[in-house]
Amino acid sequence: MTAGASGALVGLMLGTGATLVLYRVPPLRRARFASRVVPYVNAAPRASRLLNAGNLGSARDTWQGLGNSLFAPLANRTDKVLGGSAGLRMRLIRAGGRRTLEHYRLEQLAWASVGALVGVASTVLALTSGRVRTPALLLGWCAACALAGLQARELALTHEIRRREEAMLAEFPAIAELLALSVAAGEGLAGALERVSRIGRGALVEELRSTLTEARSGRPLASCLEHMAARTALPPVNRFIDGLCIAIERGTPLADVLRAQAGDAREAGKRRLLEIAGRKELSMMVPVVFLILPVSVVFALYPGFYGLNLTAP
Repeated sequence: MTAGASGALVGLMLGTGATLVLYRVPPLRRARFASRVVPYVNAAPRASRLLNAGNLGSARDTWQGLGNSLFAPLANRTDKVLGGSAGLRMRLIRAGGRRTLEHYRLEQLAWASVGALVGVASTVLALTSGRVRTPALLLGWCAACALAGLQARELALTHEIRRREEAMLAEFPAIAELLALSVAAGEGLAGALERVSRIGRGALVEELRSTLTEARSGRPLASCLEHMAARTALPPVNRFIDGLCIAIERGTPLADVLRAQAGDAREAGKRRLLEIAGRKELSMMVPVVFLILPVSVVFALYPGFYGLNLTAP
C-alpha cells in the first residue's frame, strides 16, 4: 500500500470517527419526548450516573447503542418486509418490554445472518467434496438456513414469554395475599400496591411498578389496572384485576374482595401445582422404566443364569 493510500485510509477512519462522535454529542442530539417526561413520572428522582460508577454503561452497551443507531433504517426496512408489528410489540411487552421493536428486528437479522453463514459454510463443504453441484439446491439450502435462524429467534422469544408468565403465576398468590393484608390493615389500594411493589421482587412486581407509574402520570387507577391486565394476558391475573375494578366502580369494601380474591389465587395455585405434578408424572416414569427397572431385572436374573452355567455339563 502506497503512502497516499495509507493517508487516505487514515483520514477516512478519522473522519468517520469524528462524524460518529459529533452525531452522538448531547447538544446536537435531539431529545425525545419520552426522555423529557420520564423524570417527572418516576417513583423516585433519578440520581446522576456520574456519581455511581457501578451504573456507568459498559463498552458493550456503547457499541450496542451505536449499532442500533446505525442500523435502525435496516431494522425498519426488515419490519416492513416481515410485517406483524402490532402483534410483535404485544409479544415484546409480554416478554418484559426490555427491547424495542427495532432492537428485536436487528436480533432477527443477526440470527438470520448466522443461519446464512452456516448454510454458506455447508455449501462450500458440499462443493469442495463434489457431491452436490446444483446451484438452485445450494441457494435454497442457504435461504432455508436463514429462515431457520429467523424461526429460532421467534422460538427463543416464545420461550422467554412462557418462562416469564410461569414466574408471574408462581408469584401471584403471594402478591394477592400481601395486597389483602395491606388493605385489611387500613391502607388504600394505591398504598397497598406501592407497599407491595416496594418490598417485592419479580416479574409481577415490575408490572405493578409500571402500573403505579402510569397512575402517577394522571390516569385513573382502574384504567391502569386494566392496562396491566392487557399486558400480562394471564387469566388468573385478569380475573383478579376485574374484581378490583368492579369493587372500585361499585364501592364494594376492598378488604373483603381482596380476601376472597386471595383465596381464589391460593386455590388456583394449588390446581396449577397439581397440573404440573400430573404432567411431570410421565417424565418421572422414564428413568424408572428405562433405567431402574432393567437394572433391577438384571440383578434379579443374573445369579440364576450364572448358577445354571456352572451346573451345566
